[in-house]
Amino acid sequence: MVAAVLAGLSLLSLLTCGYLAWGSRRGGAGEAPRNLLGEEPAAGAPRSQPHIIFILADDQGFRDVGYHGSEIRTPTLDKLAAEGVKLENYYVQPMCTPSRSQLITGKYQIHTGLQHSIIRPTQPNCLPLDNVTLPQKLKEVGYSTHMVGKWHLGFYRKECMPTQRGFDSFFGSLLGSGDYYTHFKCDSPGICGYDLYENDNAAWDHDNGIYSTQMYTQKVQQILASHNPRKPIFLYVAYQAVHSPLQAPGRYFEHYRSINNINRRRYAAMLACLDEAINNVTLALRKYGYYENSIIIYSSDNGGQPMAGGSNWPLRGSKGTYWEGGIRAVGFVHSPLLKNKGSVCKELVHITDWFPTLITLAEGQIDEDIQLDGYDVWETISEGRRSPRVDILHNIDPIYTKAKNGSWAAGYGIWNTAIQSAIRVNHWKLLTGNPGYSDWVPPQAFSNAGPNRWHNERVSWSAGKTVWLFNITADPYERVDLSARHPEVVKQLLRRLSQFNKTAVPVRYPPKDPRSNPKLNGGVWGPWFKEDEKKKKSDKSKGANKQKKSKNKKKAS
Repeated sequence: MVAAVLAGLSLLSLLTCGYLAWGSRRGGAGEAPRNLLGEEPAAGAPRSQPHIIFILADDQGFRDVGYHGSEIRTPTLDKLAAEGVKLENYYVQPMCTPSRSQLITGKYQIHTGLQHSIIRPTQPNCLPLDNVTLPQKLKEVGYSTHMVGKWHLGFYRKECMPTQRGFDSFFGSLLGSGDYYTHFKCDSPGICGYDLYENDNAAWDHDNGIYSTQMYTQKVQQILASHNPRKPIFLYVAYQAVHSPLQAPGRYFEHYRSINNINRRRYAAMLACLDEAINNVTLALRKYGYYENSIIIYSSDNGGQPMAGGSNWPLRGSKGTYWEGGIRAVGFVHSPLLKNKGSVCKELVHITDWFPTLITLAEGQIDEDIQLDGYDVWETISEGRRSPRVDILHNIDPIYTKAKNGSWAAGYGIWNTAIQSAIRVNHWKLLTGNPGYSDWVPPQAFSNAGPNRWHNERVSWSAGKTVWLFNITADPYERVDLSARHPEVVKQLLRRLSQFNKTAVPVRYPPKDPRSNPKLNGGVWGPWFKEDEKKKKSDKSKGANKQKKSKNKKKAS
């Protein structure tokens, strides 16, 4: 009876009004520098293209924001979200590279070849060069484009670097993680290197051992201070926090000494520092004349990792999984340009939607030959209209086939359920294969000094199960599997998966390259693939062969 009721419920939209004024709060995560131009921008200057500030947090759990009931204080995020539009049906990908690639291209992973795992430091792999990026499209219409923070879209060739993919400047890290103070990263024993860049070179001269959240904030402030606010700017700020390793300046632990779990305590301090940093970015936008014509978008790149202090409660699963806890993210839009300020959007929004939405807002053009998977959702967010999106392909990973009991028979001859995949169509969500760690991790799980799974909730299913169906609108916590009750719905979604799969490009997941070792590159992680040298060698060999042939012809004559 409960399952029938869950299956029949429909989506409800919730709007709450009440616009609040932003109040300044001073903090230490990067104090605003003086305007490097030495002048304040003229108020009310004519502008049409908005300044776009996209802030991407790393591994922030769904519960880990004040307005979702967290014990961690996030006054800046709470206030910005309350004055803007909270996205409460917002989806990303379960890991770093996939979310970032879909943000910057507007395409699903199956259409870029990055549908398996992440890009590893030693892999000769990057976001395919034939994909047009968001900053490239914004540059076409006059935007100044700057990136600060974590790239994680590959760097084995110079052409893969952020400055070659549309950004005028880049300051940050190339890898997926690293020490917050020293900026060193070991991929495996003996394979270690430095990972902080200023444009295309190691930023040795700019490294003063500052905690990365604060260092990135200071760089953002410098960019805003030196740029002319009458000209549009796209600022992509991809913070390292709150990804492991769990490190934070001591003073941010002050309010969290009562948290016994050391990982959760460190995580809380890191998030507190991040919240303060975003406050300082917002103050800089006001100080230098950007705010009134700005759009601030905040998003996490994936769900939290409970073993590293993150909480997705009451959602199921964690980072790296296709349960809601891995892909349903904290997200909001804050802007004076919003029409429905102080509202909650429960319409379906996906990270691929930012590409067409922002290009349209910037008065840019989307080429007809670019086959996007994202939709323009500005009217959905700003005015409360229905979303043009009715489905999301969470992913199809043909390499990840760990569901030993998966089969074509279990997929009604439509789909091989050994393949890890997930799709959302309207209210329905289907998962096949092995979706990943499936526990619910309540707040009590963080009550002890060490990791504790005693409080975790689990559901035991029959051996060999490889198909799940949920009505996510009615059951966002994925507690009632409806696959046996609604086989026709399962078949419909399997057919939709099959249709998507016909459009997939081959997976790009090459083996590691020993030439990637930082020891061979001055102790720095960076491009190692020397295509030019290979061309020179081949050209020399071709030239030598031509000379030999001409000599032989002369001898013959």
